[in-house]
Amino acid sequence: MREIGGYIELDTYRLPMLHEGAIALNCGRNALAWLIRARRIRRLWLPRFLCDSVPDVCAREGVPVSRYRVGMDFLPAEDVHLGKDEWFYFVNFYSQFDNETIANWAQRYERIIVDNAQSYFQPPLPGVDTLYTCRKYFGVADGAFLYSDAELDEPIPEDESFDRMRFLLGRYERGANEFYAESAANNKRFADEPVKRMSRLTRNLLHGIDYGAVEERRRRNFDFLHEHLKETNQLRPRPSTFMYPLMVPRGAELRKKLQAVRIYVPTLWPNVLTIAQQGEDEYEMASRILPLPMDQRYDEADLTELLGVMETCMRV
Repeated sequence: MREIGGYIELDTYRLPMLHEGAIALNCGRNALAWLIRARRIRRLWLPRFLCDSVPDVCAREGVPVSRYRVGMDFLPAEDVHLGKDEWFYFVNFYSQFDNETIANWAQRYERIIVDNAQSYFQPPLPGVDTLYTCRKYFGVADGAFLYSDAELDEPIPEDESFDRMRFLLGRYERGANEFYAESAANNKRFADEPVKRMSRLTRNLLHGIDYGAVEERRRRNFDFLHEHLKETNQLRPRPSTFMYPLMVPRGAELRKKLQAVRIYVPTLWPNVLTIAQQGEDEYEMASRILPLPMDQRYDEADLTELLGVMETCMRV
């Protein structure tokens, strides 16, 4: 029988969870690994503008990759001819593509995987394999969702997350710097994690989120930043719920200045700087785009302060 009595653990949350009907897994990498095995994918076409995690999964699963170019509009910039058992990997960068756009690409490449890791609130297209990751949007240590009618005929154990939570709990009460190393180590952990079901702990935390309020705050914050930065931004982004993509001529230099005053703006895909050449679209985007934080932790007062610091840094 289950334990009765003793100390009280974390409460069980019962709010509706977004993506309740999807396949719930331990990380986005393994959502892709699931698809590679279930679809028997023999080659995957990836954008050059992409982090190492996706090709690393392909290498782990023994699947060769080919690359296609991406333009400043984040769309594929060249035609790809899929061979037998080859699939096209379409990334919804900064949630810039609505489902009508994605449907057009899904029609062009019938065997397509849509990466909505940066578009958590966008529903999947029916019949299109689509994956989401939780850590980019919420304070959880792991978790991913996959929409697919593919079936994986192998036993999948359930993950456990309790031993990964210290950096999240620590940052809630202290600063990010103190726990950055643990956060980075958690990110690296998934390179070797096997495919598992989402943990009970992560699923429970996701049941405690007011998704409507989170989405509304993120959209308001995007609108606020865009109103103040649209004349500076070399991109013309459509509304996003992820981060605000600000592209400026000296983006890498500005990033360092912001970090010096404890404003942390990542280079999302530093590996791109090693596979693309200076002057190519992918290189310039990886180097000069500043993904500004605009998530549910912040309000207009926070973003006003951010804009003020940025203005000072850009003048110096």
